[in-house]
Amino acid sequence: MSVVIASIDIDAPVQDVWDYVMDPGHLGDWVTIVDAVANVDRGPLRRGFAMDQTLHLRGVRFKVRWKLDVIDAPHHARWKGNGPARSRAVTEHRLSTRNGLTHFDYRNEFRTPFGPLGAAASKVIVGGIPEKEAKASLACLKRILESPR
Repeated sequence: MSVVIASIDIDAPVQDVWDYVMDPGHLGDWVTIVDAVANVDRGPLRRGFAMDQTLHLRGVRFKVRWKLDVIDAPHHARWKGNGPARSRAVTEHRLSTRNGLTHFDYRNEFRTPFGPLGAAASKVIVGGIPEKEAKASLACLKRILESPR
């Protein structure tokens, strides 16, 4: 299993950050590896809320079905994802207030397909790209939310 952790401070209220981050319609705006979002459940966010994402990483596109596992608005969300060949991921967003800013802690755990062999291949092929993309996504989110509207 691989783990990516990143965090950033954003000069915007926690509720504004939460509303933007949790809106499936905005994921392609700030998450650098999202190509498309589809099959989004209707209604408010709730445990079990689901959506599909087409992700793009190192020239490869793949689909992940995400289900919201934990929601404690506007502070914590945990999504569980199922991808190709029994790959799995868990993504967590934690928001808090620090020094008048919103502190966003991001964590992603993912298990590649094909067991230990897949994990070894992933380290060679993907390397540090997931961490780089997580940091780039958070920087993009910060730019969007801190820019004048």
